[in-house]
Amino acid sequence: MVITGAGGFIGRHVVREAERRGLTLRLTAHRSQVRTSGAPGTTIVPADLTDPDSLHGLCDGADALLHCASQIGGPDALCEAVNARGTAALVTEARRAGVARIVQLSTAAVYGRGTFSRARPQDLDRAPVSATSRTRATGEDAVLAAGGTVVRPHLVYGEGDTRVAPSLARLLRNLPGTVEGWRARVSLIAAEDLARALVAAALAPGDRLTAPVYHACHPEAVPWHTVLSAVGEAASIPWPERDLTLDEAYEWLRAQGGSRHDLDMLVTNHWFDGDPLWHDLDCAPGAFSERFAQHGSWYRRTLTPAATAV
Repeated sequence: MVITGAGGFIGRHVVREAERRGLTLRLTAHRSQVRTSGAPGTTIVPADLTDPDSLHGLCDGADALLHCASQIGGPDALCEAVNARGTAALVTEARRAGVARIVQLSTAAVYGRGTFSRARPQDLDRAPVSATSRTRATGEDAVLAAGGTVVRPHLVYGEGDTRVAPSLARLLRNLPGTVEGWRARVSLIAAEDLARALVAAALAPGDRLTAPVYHACHPEAVPWHTVLSAVGEAASIPWPERDLTLDEAYEWLRAQGGSRHDLDMLVTNHWFDGDPLWHDLDCAPGAFSERFAQHGSWYRRTLTPAATAV
């Protein structure tokens, strides 16, 4: 199996899961160091998605490609080079090598902004609002045109998380109260469960995967007050006693240099239907309360004011 992006947050969990299964792995390394257990049969290959020539031979003899690499943020041109043209070049190389299964880790951010309530991929149009999401959607097109499978998580948490929980901790420190009780619901998945699903999808018999696109999240969305209270506890942030209206919260954030966008996702449902993925793979993810608690000590070490400062 070939795994790209093996040095990233999710990629490291994917490598760990694949090595646990005893698979022979070929990993790409670019800019970040790949950490492996040193398992027999694991090799690291320098490859750069912005340089198609460096991909030649990467997939030779492999039966599956698990594409986890992506450019998140940075110059628009780099996002285009990595997520769009780089993915297309990688897919071309995989098809040349006769790879039977291509699985791409994408993102629910390709849908853009909005309210989502148990939303299914087939019912949603992609409407990306950033260069990152737009180019990742273009990369999806290359994978789907080759008969591959696209997996879209929404929010991913766990060891190595530098985006989700740190951003929430910053928000909690900047607001003097909850916002309308944090009643909206959100879809999440622990990194280890996402890794398990990605590897299982790459290995699944051809007739097991019934859809080209899946949402990767726990089937039940979690109220934001549950998520934020867990983050607040890990970051030693006292839970506020007052509750703000949405307008009060917007004004408070504006005074702190924030914007409405910083809050919008937390006050509307972002609930994606994850049932088909787990049904087709015949497995289930852990619940948020269980999984976040397992990473509690790691988050307590990392969610300090210095670590979450803007």
